[in-house]
Formats: sequence, structure tokens, C-alpha cells
Amino acid sequence: MRPIFLLLLSSLIIGQLSGCATAVVGGAATGAAVVYDRRTAPTVLEDQNIEIKAMKQLFDHPEIRKHSNISITSYNHKVLLTGEADTRDISRDYANLVSRIPQVKKVYNEVIIGPSGSMLDRSNDTYLTSKVKAALFGTGIEGFNPTRVKVVTNQGTVYLMGLVTAQEAAATAEKARFVTGVLKVVKLFDYI
Repeated sequence: MRPIFLLLLSSLIIGQLSGCATAVVGGAATGAAVVYDRRTAPTVLEDQNIEIKAMKQLFDHPEIRKHSNISITSYNHKVLLTGEADTRDISRDYANLVSRIPQVKKVYNEVIIGPSGSMLDRSNDTYLTSKVKAALFGTGIEGFNPTRVKVVTNQGTVYLMGLVTAQEAAATAEKARFVTGVLKVVKLFDYI
């Protein structure tokens, strides 16, 4: 099992590095998105490394992994944990492990206590995320690029992360709020 994990981790790291090289060259969609990102290139890379280290924590703690379905999103050194866990202790223990990862400034533990969502729930969340991302193009703010906002959806709750102005935060939250199927919008922005 450990060799499989190391192979997976290696391919993730290589994939992340090739994405970084793409950003420098500017030839791919990922590279284009990084161009509009207000985080520095080192911060983007550090956020990716935080996510990899957090995934490794799940692998290294099977008692947590077996009783949860947790997703990790790092943005500007702040980590959002979503998904489900069987108990509050499992959720809290994992959040504590993640908070000890170097570079992590804050952990938002939004893990729902209860059974894991179904494939239909996950598909719905993916669909809602895409609908919200599309809606953000209609904010009407001159010069605003909606790719600056990270959108994460879990069981109908939409989490918004990014380095934004107060005006951008209000406009994006308002757009997300009126997307059909969104139950709640949570703003986790860093303001500039």
C-alpha cells in the first residue's frame, strides 16, 4: 500500500510542478488562471504543497481516513476542510493535524458530522460549483476576473475563497446566493 501512495504522491508533485512550468510559459488554461491569481507564484505552490501534505496526513492516519470523506482546499495558506466524518472527534483530530502543517495560517473545519454523501450528492455539488463559477462572470465589476475566486461546494453550501476587494466579495457572494440549488454561501475571503 505504501509504494502505491508514494507513486500517487510523486505523480501529484510532478503534475504540480508541470503546472507551475506551464504558468511560467503561459501556454495552458492553468497557466492563464495563475496569471490572474493575486497570490504570488510561491504562495500558489505552497498552497498546493499544503494540500498534498494534508492528503498524506489522511493516508498516515487510517483511523481518520476509514471514518471520513474529507476534501482539502488551501488558498493563501488557509485550509478549508469539507466533506463528512462519522464523529466530531474524527473531524477535530484531522483539523488539528492539518493545523500543524508548516505554512498553514488557519483551518476552516466545515466537515459535516454524519454519513458520507452519495455520488449523486457529489455530482450535484460539482454541478453547483460550475454554475456558481459561470454566474461570477456576471458581477459587472470592471476589471474583475472571476477566476480569482475559488469556489468549493459541499452538500449545497458554497464556500468562496480568494484575495478580493470588499466590493468583489459582496458581488460574488450575491451572484452565488441566487444560483438555483445553492442552500448557503460562506465567504472565507482575504480582503485587499
